[in-house]
Amino acid sequence: MPDLLPWLTLAAPTGLLLVTLAGLRHPGPRPEPVLTAATRAGGLGLVGASAALVSLVSAGPWTSPVLGLSGIGFSIRLDALSVTMLVMITFMAWVLLRFSRNYLDGNPRHGRFMGLLALTAASVMLLVLAGNLVHLAVFWAVTSFSLHRLLLFYPERPAARVAARKKFLVARAGDVALWAAVLLLIDLFGTADLGTLLDRASAMTDAPPPALGAAAVLVALSAILKSAQFPTWGWLLEVVETPTPVSALLHAGILNGGTFLVARLGDVMILSPLSAWLLILVGGTTALLASVIMTTQSSVKVALGYSSAAHMGFMLLLCGVGAFPVAILHLVGHSFYKAHAFLSSGSAAEAFQGGPRAPATAPGTGRILAGMVAAVATVVGVGAALGISPWREPVELGLAAILTVGLTQLWTRGMGSGPILAVAARTAGYAAATTLAFFGLEAAAALLLGGAVPASASHEPTTLALMAGVVVVFAGAVLVQLRLPAMLRDPRWAALWVHLRNGLYANALFDRLVGALRIAPAPTLREISR
Repeated sequence: MPDLLPWLTLAAPTGLLLVTLAGLRHPGPRPEPVLTAATRAGGLGLVGASAALVSLVSAGPWTSPVLGLSGIGFSIRLDALSVTMLVMITFMAWVLLRFSRNYLDGNPRHGRFMGLLALTAASVMLLVLAGNLVHLAVFWAVTSFSLHRLLLFYPERPAARVAARKKFLVARAGDVALWAAVLLLIDLFGTADLGTLLDRASAMTDAPPPALGAAAVLVALSAILKSAQFPTWGWLLEVVETPTPVSALLHAGILNGGTFLVARLGDVMILSPLSAWLLILVGGTTALLASVIMTTQSSVKVALGYSSAAHMGFMLLLCGVGAFPVAILHLVGHSFYKAHAFLSSGSAAEAFQGGPRAPATAPGTGRILAGMVAAVATVVGVGAALGISPWREPVELGLAAILTVGLTQLWTRGMGSGPILAVAARTAGYAAATTLAFFGLEAAAALLLGGAVPASASHEPTTLALMAGVVVVFAGAVLVQLRLPAMLRDPRWAALWVHLRNGLYANALFDRLVGALRIAPAPTLREISR
């Protein structure tokens, strides 16, 4: 039985593949066999995720034999990273299938949709379970192809075809980059087995060869393209033409593939400073721009799209500085938050007509400085109470600085919302709880993911300088958000607001680059029914 236990992990994707087969046989409205298969897939998913977790706890990391030739083919790897991702995706797939049961009730292609959604979720599961580089690269592409069919679920909508076309081109560029990296790594390390390859990479003491640096940069590039980073993020903002469950799966699951890929190959990535700089620069730029542009949007789903791009950028930034456990912690938290946000976006639109709005008044300089002092005191005080000194390690110091920037905003806004003593006590409680949760969850992630991802990375001066620059820029962005109501009274800032609402025109330029504006004729009814 112990030898069989890890193999039961495959019950999770198998259940979803059965839903796909049922969807092929019953693609029409109210497909009872498909709905029954979806219900059973939830039970099989629970069996698979439980088997993976029990196997990991009882026997430790495990890699299956390779189904293929010359050590290249299909194999699954169970460790803290893959099991964490599997449990999350299994739960997400169960929720999305249950939601879709009622959401598309009466749709003439309900069964087809359920099958495609299940296929995409199963592809993501098999991606995170990959124990072989070729297996990883194959399902990296398969997730994209299956998602493409979902993006075209309403092919009669021109905007859906434009978004799918741009996503297809970006995804293919990412596939090429990853396959090139895979070939370089197999040639360099003499194996496609992920466990063996990562062990050999972590044992390297000499300067890495140029081929390894090139492979790491290609992996970073593939992750960036997968994660909808600036300036190729335009397709992500236009996929609102798809059914809501697709948006939830995309933002809460597939976009995370970039962070997962970098973390999975973390022992290789930390050997290449150039790949770290690329992740920091692109991720930091995207996080900054998207988080500011998000506040200017009147569409709930477009605002959520920019939010996802910002979160993905921040995760890649964390990977760039070597904070892999924190990046995975952020990934899990963001996935659940964003899935809920999309599935409830209709209710949010009703509750907040007109979208996000800037506050009516802006805090003065004195209140902002007081908020900054209170934020620093909160981080230092809670850290000291827990026996934590975040300033001893460069990465920890950078993360504590980013936390302090966020708490500055919390303190500044809180101090202007009522009687000073009551507000100060309430805000202090929120700030202390946030800081405590940050340090506690960070320590838990490092403990749980120990051995599956690098705990830390050696940092060159350039990397540390880039991270310091990111902290300064984020502080500037928070200052702008706090002072925005006053700044908008200045015509120059009002003009900038217009440009921000248009995403700095990055999407328009990308449209011209790929020719996405030349929309093909709408498909016929026969083509739609296929």
